[in-house]
Amino acid sequence: MADIVAGRAPAPAAPAIPWPSPRVAWWAVIVFALSLMVNFLDRGILTLLVGPIKQDLHLTDFQMSLIMGLAFIFFYMVAGLPIARAVDSISRRRIISIGLTLWSLMTAACGLATSFPTLFAARVGVGVGEACTGPATYSMLADFFPPDKLPRAIGVLNMGFVLGSSCALLIGGTVITLLSATPIVHLPIVGDVKSWQATMMAVGLPGLLIALLMLTVPEPVRRGDTGVTPPIRDVVAYLVKYRGAYGLMTMGMVVNTVLFIGAGAWTPTFYMRHWGWTPGQVGTVMAILIVATQPAGAFCGVRMAEWLAKRGYDDANMRVTFFAALALIPFSVLFPFAPSAEVAVGLGAISGFIGAWTFGPQNAAFQVITPNRMRGQITALFLFAFNVVGVGVGPTAVAFLTTYVFKSEAKLGLSLATAAAVLGPIGATFLWLSLKPYAARIAELRAEGGVA
Repeated sequence: MADIVAGRAPAPAAPAIPWPSPRVAWWAVIVFALSLMVNFLDRGILTLLVGPIKQDLHLTDFQMSLIMGLAFIFFYMVAGLPIARAVDSISRRRIISIGLTLWSLMTAACGLATSFPTLFAARVGVGVGEACTGPATYSMLADFFPPDKLPRAIGVLNMGFVLGSSCALLIGGTVITLLSATPIVHLPIVGDVKSWQATMMAVGLPGLLIALLMLTVPEPVRRGDTGVTPPIRDVVAYLVKYRGAYGLMTMGMVVNTVLFIGAGAWTPTFYMRHWGWTPGQVGTVMAILIVATQPAGAFCGVRMAEWLAKRGYDDANMRVTFFAALALIPFSVLFPFAPSAEVAVGLGAISGFIGAWTFGPQNAAFQVITPNRMRGQITALFLFAFNVVGVGVGPTAVAFLTTYVFKSEAKLGLSLATAAAVLGPIGATFLWLSLKPYAARIAELRAEGGVA
């Protein structure tokens, strides 16, 4: 334990312990990706249901932003760290399975909401999924794959995000279109509900099946500094010692997440308000864009990180993340001012492609420099910042500009552009500043045998 606090790399894994077979490791990635897909399906379906929910529950844009953001991350603020400590000591597979079950049931419970407080409470329950699954998933992946293979594995994992986001848009748009002439749906046991409520109930069910499938994933052997889970004070001491690497890259990623999540939450509504599109049109077009651009972007990001690493760049993962943040700024600012819907779609496609560069490298960056016994807790702290600030503030920041600064729902596009113009350069600057301390930490670990 003293070695960790002092900053010395933990002893490398014993050579006699082989890495899991590729078949087992990639099966785990597939199941994790399915879990992530359901996660983002449950989370993202709400962005297409803003209109009917606002109308039925008599909500403002600001209240809807709280449902999409703050409510989802509230659970992190209460139980995220205790769950993360459990990740570092007990079965991670079991934690993920329990989390899947709980958030799927709570997604279905959103369909029973009849007011702002009840919908907010149900969305709080959905947040348990991220709190249970994020740290456990990344911790397991780092024990399934060697460090040089980890960015690719995480890149494939994030195809679950791509599929979940696209399915949320496609399913949401399709269901709204099909049920537009049938605002009331009769369901067994439940009775008569609105179409958006029936949609929430339907998308919550697949997660229960994935929870069972998760039990087929073996628990990998913990590598490196295995043993007793360190107390929080040791984790804090380690983070303080390497605050240059952890702090700067976390700040950069969090600021960019505020921008990314805020834009993602309100872009469907922007298309409907500004261009007069129907939910079905928005869902179909945006789903096609996600599937057409983000897998290719994720692959390019992984290849860029691997190419840079082979040429001696210790900061390869963070360098790709910085390049993506910088390149996104002009397209994000120009998107709301596109002269036609077709041009807006084109700008959105480019943004989706560039943004996906970070899927593998960004997440691998944390795992590579984090000791095994601290991996769950440090990942949870990162995800806490990612969700509490990024997911919690992102939708609300855009809604705040629309409601209280520009004071018109018709100026949603101006809110999106303003957020991109202000936050984009700030996030890119933090990431640029993180490159040197991050590379220095990687070099230290390599010299001490902690990185392959």
